[in-house]
Amino acid sequence: MKTINLIVLTCLMTSQGYLFSQKPASVNARILTLDESMEIAGNNSPAIQKSRYNMEKNKEYLNAQLASLKSRFFLDVTPVSYSREQSYDQLFSEWYTSENKGANASFVVSQPIKFSDGLLTIRNDFAYQDNYSQTNSQTYKDKGFNNYLYVQYDQPVFTYNRIKLNLDRIKLNLETATMAYAIEMLNMEYQVNQAFYVVYQKQTAVQIAEEEFANQKVSLEIIQSKVEAGLSAQEELLQAELNYATSESNLDNSRVDLDNARDQFKLLIGISLFDKVSVESDIDFKLVYVNPEKAIENGLSQRLELTQRNIDLKMAEFNLIETSSENEFRGDVSLSLGVMGNNEYFGDIYDKPTNSPSVGITFSIPLYDWGQRKAKIKAAEIDILSKEIDLENQKNDIIINIRKTYRNLQNLVNQIDIARQNEKNAQLTYDINLERYQNGDLTSIDLQRFQNQLSDKKTSLVNALINYKLEIINMKVQSLWDFENNISFIPKELQENLSSEN
Repeated sequence: MKTINLIVLTCLMTSQGYLFSQKPASVNARILTLDESMEIAGNNSPAIQKSRYNMEKNKEYLNAQLASLKSRFFLDVTPVSYSREQSYDQLFSEWYTSENKGANASFVVSQPIKFSDGLLTIRNDFAYQDNYSQTNSQTYKDKGFNNYLYVQYDQPVFTYNRIKLNLDRIKLNLETATMAYAIEMLNMEYQVNQAFYVVYQKQTAVQIAEEEFANQKVSLEIIQSKVEAGLSAQEELLQAELNYATSESNLDNSRVDLDNARDQFKLLIGISLFDKVSVESDIDFKLVYVNPEKAIENGLSQRLELTQRNIDLKMAEFNLIETSSENEFRGDVSLSLGVMGNNEYFGDIYDKPTNSPSVGITFSIPLYDWGQRKAKIKAAEIDILSKEIDLENQKNDIIINIRKTYRNLQNLVNQIDIARQNEKNAQLTYDINLERYQNGDLTSIDLQRFQNQLSDKKTSLVNALINYKLEIINMKVQSLWDFENNISFIPKELQENLSSEN
């Protein structure tokens, strides 16, 4: 009685539209291949775009730093100045009034010296002044032009080269950003492959569910004719109708899963969620020979994560250099040679020039800092040791992951062989039992069991083939070696960026 009620309820729900069915989403949809999906993801993926922006930002920082090493030009102009004030002269015990008018300009050329951390400066100061002062007894006036031209060189000694270290740090920041971008591209390749094949897997699941639904329809027609002919009991028809409804529900569930997988795929590669897409791929098994020794060797020499760890180590060494310079003994040498002239008339400014040479040496000598510098140096040295451990751990992780991937590939080859044979056997078993069912030697429940077994084996084969392809991609990402084409695998974007830096 419960079975009859369930069938009646199912039929009512179907007639009222509660059980939805839809046409395959691939109708009028954009069909994407794996290569097309990767190209779209490289251009539209939010994660890739953010990583690319970070790399371009560090490029501009490097351009700015390189520009700062070139000659810099400054011009300061005061076109007019005026002041008037009354002051008391204590020497003569009287008040006097002064009035000053003038104009001045300064032109400066400075050139940082990269190899020595020095600074070469050429400066010219030109001014015109008209001064007037008056006391109770006398009046003073003075006006004319003056010009001061000099060359100065400043050089720090007994310390590290700050210009070179800052430039090296910015270059390493750019290299780090470039590595991060390339790693993001590699991770994106695996993620796109994974999402692509998930969609393919769900499409295949829909196809398998459609085949199962078609088989159930055939089974239902067979049992209907047999019941009408009085060759089978009414209960067999009820069970066949239930199997048919269950199969239709499974088909609808498969389509829902496919739509959800497509949404995640579209979000990942960066296209509109309202676009209709379908994927197309050839997952026929092709055995790829993988040399684990070659994979490990190439991974240890080419993996970008190792380059990042080495950069972290260099940054820690830079930090040690800067820390060691705190409260350090250092000196500053300044050399200057100039000529000064003044005259009431502009053309006679250098009628009687005055040479103005100067030299100065300043030493900074720390006396006692209560161990502050020593403690900071110790902390910086410990940080270097920590970065060395990170580098060694990264190497071990690469070896372990490559070995793990290689073992998975070996296991998947066996699983594919077994899955193929299982599918073949399940198909043969179903065909034999379908004939027995037609002859009345098998019940609907028994036939449903063989149908489920066939669907499971088909799904298992597809999953094994997809898992093998994903592991091949994973091996390529882990080792940076393409064993399918037997060539080195370095992202195109990384090659372009490294070549542009060189």
